[in-house]
Amino acid sequence: MEKKFETKAIRTQIERSQFLEHSVPMYLTSSFVFEDAEDMRASFAEEKERNIYSRYSNPNSSEFIEKVCQMEGAEDGFAFASGMAAVFSTFAALLESGDHILSARSIFGSTHTLLTQFLPKWNIGHSYFKIDNLDEIEQLITPKTKVIYAESPTNPGVDVLDLEALGKIAKKHRLILIIDNCFASPYLQQPIKFGADLVIHSGTKLMDGQGRVLGGITVGSKALIDKIYRFSRITGPALSPFNAWILSKSLETLGLRVDRHCANALQLAEFLERHKNVNWVRYPFLKSHPKYEIAKKQMKLGGCVVAFEVAGGLEAGRKFFDAIQLLSLSANLGDSRSIVTHPASTTHSKLSIEERTAVGITDGMVRVSVGLEHIDDIIDDIAQALK
Repeated sequence: MEKKFETKAIRTQIERSQFLEHSVPMYLTSSFVFEDAEDMRASFAEEKERNIYSRYSNPNSSEFIEKVCQMEGAEDGFAFASGMAAVFSTFAALLESGDHILSARSIFGSTHTLLTQFLPKWNIGHSYFKIDNLDEIEQLITPKTKVIYAESPTNPGVDVLDLEALGKIAKKHRLILIIDNCFASPYLQQPIKFGADLVIHSGTKLMDGQGRVLGGITVGSKALIDKIYRFSRITGPALSPFNAWILSKSLETLGLRVDRHCANALQLAEFLERHKNVNWVRYPFLKSHPKYEIAKKQMKLGGCVVAFEVAGGLEAGRKFFDAIQLLSLSANLGDSRSIVTHPASTTHSKLSIEERTAVGITDGMVRVSVGLEHIDDIIDDIAQALK
């Protein structure tokens, strides 16, 4: 019988030691020993699956990978030291000089910088498509296009892309569809069901959920992951065993935590929609969201992030942030602590004004990662700051 999501998150365990521990221990070792010369030779020749060196694999990272694979419906995966290590290594492993990436315009600031400043050094080009005009995608595909890349929901504007439509386009043109799913987490959305070949997460966000460790992961088809694995075992962006242990344990409470995140976020979004000092609010499960129906189709709930614009522009926005008392001013998200961020001056500050405008990042935009505090206290703090 197929186990439910929450059960998989708790009961997936790679192996127990001879001590038959109930809670999985940490395997804080850089390398592993061999029984004899033949065991060592066969292991390096890949004639048997076993741990050799923690840059390649480790029981803690293997368990974390297996859990995320089961949650996402993926065949295999590789765990990285951070979400951006996962993004870069995935691109670097799959792309060659002359290849072309077709990306949604609304993406994380560091990913934008990777596409515009670093990949061009290796003659890897890109084009952006507007998230509200998927018909534009096929017009931008070239003979060199190999990858379609997108986030949904997007960072920071919480826009939603039609994953099923993207999947059909990718399949039609035999392209690799890569979806960054960290805003939703595998609890709320499984892009592989809609045609994605690979799914990327920053484990630093909802997977950890308490702002403790960095981590990233890419999961998907075994053939593609094998290429990513072979690139990554040489270049060394692997997740540490300690961080893998933290993330694997955190996944046991992911569903429980995300339910609360989403309930709080929806209530905050509804409050902000009624507030006179707010120009607009964007949250996937608000009926006013332009992609509400698509969000309901592909997501279980709306996620933890709410975006809104403070009336009065940059000066009003600055006053709002200076007036915050309870919530944290930080650039992270998916934390148990609620966080407010000003994308134009922080996470997306490397974009030009024109680039920010093109993806809806205004000077007055606020991104709230809604945490697990009591919703009344979250709303009270934002309400007093909006005054």
